[in-house]
Amino acid sequence: MIQTLYQWATKWGGPLIGLYLRRRMKRGKEDPVRFAERMGVASLPRPPGPLIWLHGASVGEAQALLPLMERLSQMGRASLLLTTGTVTSARLLADRLPKGAVHQFVPVDHPDWVKSFLDHWQPQLALWSESDFWPNLLQQTRARKIPMVLLQGRISPKSFRQWQRIPSFIRHVLGNFDLCLAQSPGDTQRLGALGAKSVQYAGNLKLAVPPLPAPETLVTQLCAQLQGRPAWIAASTHHGEEEIAARIHQILKAKHPGLLTIVIPRHPPRAPAVADQIKAMGVTVGVRSRDQDIPPDTELYLVDTIGELGLFFRVAPLVFMGKSLCAEGGQNPFEPARLGAAVLFGPRMSNFTDMTHSMLAAQAAIQVADEPDLLRTIDLLLSDSQALDRHRQAALTWTEREADIMDRFLAQLAPFLDSLNACP
Repeated sequence: MIQTLYQWATKWGGPLIGLYLRRRMKRGKEDPVRFAERMGVASLPRPPGPLIWLHGASVGEAQALLPLMERLSQMGRASLLLTTGTVTSARLLADRLPKGAVHQFVPVDHPDWVKSFLDHWQPQLALWSESDFWPNLLQQTRARKIPMVLLQGRISPKSFRQWQRIPSFIRHVLGNFDLCLAQSPGDTQRLGALGAKSVQYAGNLKLAVPPLPAPETLVTQLCAQLQGRPAWIAASTHHGEEEIAARIHQILKAKHPGLLTIVIPRHPPRAPAVADQIKAMGVTVGVRSRDQDIPPDTELYLVDTIGELGLFFRVAPLVFMGKSLCAEGGQNPFEPARLGAAVLFGPRMSNFTDMTHSMLAAQAAIQVADEPDLLRTIDLLLSDSQALDRHRQAALTWTEREADIMDRFLAQLAPFLDSLNACP
């Protein structure tokens, strides 16, 4: 019943959906040049031969798929198409896709737009990441007898309770997948309870991601600008966490002369408002898009550019991951750990529960309870270089132990990849 209502609403709600998308475009959340892709109109030709279609909702999901795409590209069995739904992810992926792979924006879940997308691309295998479930897109893909695998399957306890209110709908959605590879034992159980078939625990592909890239020349330049200054990063911050970073800086700068606090908001468009807010607190602010150099009198450096986390994680030894003090869910702590940074995060890490537990058990991260606890921990690590080095090494060692996860994923996908050989 709900599935039928959804199909009816999306089909006849086309004008309203179009209006909604145009409003998003005015706010910079849609690409005006590639806007037609959101309505299923391809901007690139389909490559000949078998095609594997991979989908990730946004930056994090897409980045986790890149190592898998690299391995699939090396196998040479099929061309690769990656779809995402955000402008930020498209910009980030522009230079990171394997050779020959292409990116398109995923069509909005209007039945006609989905049909147009599938008519053009005609994939032989669909690999879907995490929980970005679009019923029409999934159902039409299934109706064409295209094998579908859910990668990085994730259902949080909160989402699980919500889906339980409409059990037949989520059972229908999950039933489109031939195989579900879950991120954690808990996700495995929840997916099975909601009606997914053939659920297997495979682990988290984000642990197979290579270190975030950064040009060596920029790393050298930035290190030279810092001139040995003590520095820490508040990364992927959300509203309220930038103020916390500024307050901590104000308290610690007397004890740690020359202290540089680097703040990297999760959403760069917030940067102008954040800069004004921090300047009003009496802190000297430099902004990455305007001030490429970091003079000695800059106290807080605000990074409002995209794709430079790898650069800054390489030059500052201590990283606090945001969306964990003032917002719920957390951000990926694996990325700074992979580059040997000491990692801190707050208590709200529900999107990375298993990773959090694993890192804490290996002493590869420190969880802080609140702002005063974050202040004390940063102060301690900046004051004790040996303790800082121990935490950095523990973080790096933990990431290296997870290096074989890609082989486990490819073993699970082998029957689907082998079937591509039969495709014309």
